[in-house]
Amino acid sequence: MSARDAKNGFGKLIDLARAEPVAIEKYGRSVVIVMAVEEYERLSGKTEKQRSGTKPAMGKGAKA
Repeated sequence: MSARDAKNGFGKLIDLARAEPVAIEKYGRSVVIVMAVEEYERLSGKTEKQRSGTKPAMGKGAKA
C-alpha cells in the first residue's frame, strides 16, 4: 500500500492490518509495516503493560 493510500484510507489500513501485516511504501520502497497489536506482542514478547514506552499517537513535530 502506498503512503498516500494509507493516509487517505486510514480506516481501511487499520482493517487490513488487523488481519495481516501491511507494508507501506514510499517511492516504491517498503518503509514501515503496520500490524495488529496482538501480532506485535507475539513477535516482540511484550504485553501492552510492558510496552508503555511506545508512543500510541504522533506527537507535535513528528514526521508523517
